Amino acid sequence: MPKLREPAVAGMFYPDDPATLRRQIQTLLDEAAATGPAPKAIIAPHAGYVYSGPVAASVYGRLAPVRDRIRRVVLLGPSHRVPFQGLAAPSSEAFRTPLGDIPLDTEAIAGLSGFPQVQIRDDAHAWEHSLEVQLPFLQTVLGEFKLIPLVVGDAGYAEVREVLDHLWGGDETLIVISSDLSHYHDYDTARALDRATSVAIEALAPERIDYDHACGRTPVGGLLLAARARGLHAHTLDLRNSGDTAGPRNQVVGYGAYAID
Repeated sequence: MPKLREPAVAGMFYPDDPATLRRQIQTLLDEAAATGPAPKAIIAPHAGYVYSGPVAASVYGRLAPVRDRIRRVVLLGPSHRVPFQGLAAPSSEAFRTPLGDIPLDTEAIAGLSGFPQVQIRDDAHAWEHSLEVQLPFLQTVLGEFKLIPLVVGDAGYAEVREVLDHLWGGDETLIVISSDLSHYHDYDTARALDRATSVAIEALAPERIDYDHACGRTPVGGLLLAARARGLHAHTLDLRNSGDTAGPRNQVVGYGAYAID
C-alpha cells in the first residue's frame, strides 16, 4: 500500500462529502466565470472555502484551457503549525482528499535531496492546511497530474527561488503558491494594505512585501524572483477579504488571486 498523507482539514475548511465538495467547487468556478490566458504560475488563498473560495476560483478557472496539458504541479505554502528551517518535502507517495488520491512525483522529490534547504519532514505536512485546501481545486480543474508539495518554513526568497528554478519545467508544469494576505486588521486598513501588496506582486517586487502583509510571503517572494528573471508578468485577478465574503469587518483576512504568465 502506498504511504498516504490523509486529509487534515476536510469537514472544516471544505466539505468532506465528495458530492458536496464537487458541487461547491463547481459553483464557485461557475460564478467566477474566469477567462483569459492560462498562467504558468498562480497565487491563491487558503482559508475555508466559504471565506476565500470565490477568490481562489477566479484564478483556478483560468486553467481550463490547459486541463489536459498540465501533468505536474509544484505546490508551495507556508507552515502554520511546525517551526523549521528551509523547505519540507513529504515522504508520502500520495496525498488524499475526499475527491481521491493524488500521486506525488517521488522522483522529482528525491531529486531535491541535493538542496541543503530541503528536508523530509512529514510532521510539517500532517496538519498543514495551506497546501491541502488547494488540492480539491486542482483535482477539479486539471486532469491527471503528479504533485510536488513543499511546506515553506524559515527560509529566504533566494532559497525558494533556487528550488523553483530546478522544478520549473515546461508547459507541463504548473507552479501554485498558497498565501493569504493581511490578517486581523479592520476592513479599510486591510483593503489599503492588500492593495499595496498586490501592486508589489504585479511589480514582481518581493522586497516591498512585509512580514505581516502575506502569510505566504516567503514562497510568494521566491516565485516573484523566478518570474522576474524570466521576464514574466503578474496580474491581480481578484482582491477581497473575509469582510466581503463571509465575516465581520472589524477583523478581516485578505485574499488575493494572481496569475503569472
